[in-house]
Amino acid sequence: MIESILEKALAGQRIQPEEALELFSSTDILLLGNVASRLTRKKRTDKTITYIVDRNINYTNVCVTDCSFCAFYRKESDADSYVLPYEEIAKKIEETVAAGGNQILLQGGHHQNLKIDYFEGLFKKIKQQFGIHLHALSPSEIIHTSRISKLSLDETLTRLKQAGLDSIPGGGAEILVDRVRQIISPKKCNSDEWLEVMEHAHGMGIPTTATMMFGHVETLEERIEHLDRLRKLQDKTQGFTAFIAWGFQPGNTQLQGDSGIKTAVTGFEYLKTLAISRIYLDNFNNLQSSWVTQGPKIGQMSLYYGANDMGSTMMEENVVAAAGTVYCMDEEEIKRLIIDGGFTPQRRNMKYDYLPTPVVKS
Repeated sequence: MIESILEKALAGQRIQPEEALELFSSTDILLLGNVASRLTRKKRTDKTITYIVDRNINYTNVCVTDCSFCAFYRKESDADSYVLPYEEIAKKIEETVAAGGNQILLQGGHHQNLKIDYFEGLFKKIKQQFGIHLHALSPSEIIHTSRISKLSLDETLTRLKQAGLDSIPGGGAEILVDRVRQIISPKKCNSDEWLEVMEHAHGMGIPTTATMMFGHVETLEERIEHLDRLRKLQDKTQGFTAFIAWGFQPGNTQLQGDSGIKTAVTGFEYLKTLAISRIYLDNFNNLQSSWVTQGPKIGQMSLYYGANDMGSTMMEENVVAAAGTVYCMDEEEIKRLIIDGGFTPQRRNMKYDYLPTPVVKS
């Protein structure tokens, strides 16, 4: 049955949720990887692997949602809570531009006092001073901002776009099943709201990415339901530029104690899930490798399991690091991993347009 499902996918036919569940029962990840790679090459016939030079700036770690999987957030009264002053944000952007970066990923906690005017002022300053691409505010942050600002979703998105928002990251999706969200993030937006933000953004010409954080309390059926909801919205809007899956990092989190999860997702489970995601998400052109959570070696292996992109150079990463997982690679290391894997490295932007790429240093 596994082989017939994979043959169906290779023939360009869409597989169904029950067939994806059957694929998860397989332990032959070499076979799954082979099919995922072949499907990837059908979408891009050259042997190019893309990446982006950008920086993840967390403007605040203050958050009121108390997600049990998060080790990053703080209460406003905590001694190590912060809201970055603009001067510090500007310095980080200057360093990014100097390194050849063309994008800022701007995300933070759900701060109860940072309303729409804060983001309008911040975005306008960044655009006026740097003109850099702003990949900012996950759907849950946008929902939170609309609520505390007493604005509709469309008005919130319109004002953010006018202030300089270029695209939206797919953070906060976790698993798009409300049973799961009620356990790990009950104060955050629900599944329908997350998808609504993305659909409205796509309708306004704002491209977005999509994510999945797996390996905690979700079932395999719920993992597939998440993929299915993304696939259906992509059918409707074609607004997602990429999909990124990463495993739950249990270190220093409340969920680690509550659920008894002591170890992170294994490389085997990550590669299997990545391959099945490529097979199932037939309308997504780009899947990113999650080397930030899985490490460089699994990150490189993912290029043979459906990934065609190495993601970001991640000049700065604080959220995953707070859970005790710290992997760092600069642009040269990313390019070498790509080349050693038998591919050609290529800089890109958020829309996956190719950009001039420096030659690998000898």
